[in-house]
Amino acid sequence: MKFIADLHIHSKYSRATSPKTDLEHLSESAKIKGIKVLSTGDFTHPIWFAELKQKLEPAEPGLFKLRTGDNGTRFVLSSEISCIYKKNDRVRKIHILTLAPSFEAVEKINTKLNTIGNLKSDGRPILGLDAKELAKIIFNASPDCIIIPAHIWTPWFSLFGSKSGFDKIEDCFEEITPQIFALETGLSSDPKMNWQLSALNRFSLVSNSDCHSPEKIGREANVFDTDLSYFAIKEVLQKKDKTKFLFTIEFFPEEGKYHYDGHRVCNICFSPEQTKKHNAICPVCKKPLVVGVSNRVAELADRPFGFKPENAIPYKSSVPLRELIGEALGVGSNSKKVDIEYQKLIKNCGSELDILLEMPIEKLREKTLPDIAKAIDLMRQGKVQAIPGYDGVFGKIKVLGEQTKNKKIGQPKLFDPVRD
Repeated sequence: MKFIADLHIHSKYSRATSPKTDLEHLSESAKIKGIKVLSTGDFTHPIWFAELKQKLEPAEPGLFKLRTGDNGTRFVLSSEISCIYKKNDRVRKIHILTLAPSFEAVEKINTKLNTIGNLKSDGRPILGLDAKELAKIIFNASPDCIIIPAHIWTPWFSLFGSKSGFDKIEDCFEEITPQIFALETGLSSDPKMNWQLSALNRFSLVSNSDCHSPEKIGREANVFDTDLSYFAIKEVLQKKDKTKFLFTIEFFPEEGKYHYDGHRVCNICFSPEQTKKHNAICPVCKKPLVVGVSNRVAELADRPFGFKPENAIPYKSSVPLRELIGEALGVGSNSKKVDIEYQKLIKNCGSELDILLEMPIEKLREKTLPDIAKAIDLMRQGKVQAIPGYDGVFGKIKVLGEQTKNKKIGQPKLFDPVRD
């Protein structure tokens, strides 16, 4: 069975999330987006976990469905945990995504973690716990749990982040490393960037939305062709049959908010080359720049950009449909005009991800405005113009500008948004 899975989201109990991020709205949005398997997020939060137990019931092995109002969406129990601790004379800040096959496993995890930190404070709890020790707790709760280091390149809170991460996964997880088999690439990188590191060969590179509102579900996701079950997904991620992981759905990484280096307050955005020219110092405030994902990947890479490992999982880059419609109409993506056209497309053509990635362009031209169909076509070809994100500022992707007509996206430098 072919289906799309988004394995990392947050609930309404995480900071800076929409109050609509409850199971009912998540399930409805998943259907609109074309997501079959959706993470619950935040199972460590006691109120949210109680709601999960109340509103969900078992479906396929290790997956759950709504007790009432089931529309076919399946949920997998998950949570992101923030580990902040000192190791090798440096403060480490690592975010860990955890998937669990049962409420019983989650209860064991939560019982142990509740003795270490305050699980009520945030849907994504902050614990003064070594990531390796967290992994031990999770695997002791159930060997069927899955641990995925989250958004591995973002500067502040990740496995390889420039501000608080490690240079090698073994330095973080030590003897637990063999039990880790998947890594989340994050919005600011894509598989092609990660292929530059031979050390990542054995890992499945997954992509998830890490969303804070139902509308953002599926902005990154994974496409599988396997049985609909938690355990089948785990086997795919373990690379037991590489043909069953069809592809990932990706942001153009420049749109991610940590792709380039810079200082948001100083309005400075630098490519890695320009950061080197300035010795990684902001020319405005004279403080160290926040070194972003593109630069950090290049620092650890042992292969040239463009190298593709044997049997690498393919990927497709996309732009959220509302953004494409907004550009085609010349209005903001949250405008009423955009919503009208978006709802028409969903009603007439199906799910958002099918519209963006699969539906023949000829059919789209029959169903929507010419500029919307053109924008989708150009996006699929990679003919986009990008203003890279930096230091917490999302980048921008444009597809209908004059500069994009004959220009395919490149990496790492598209054009200079720099303020020297």
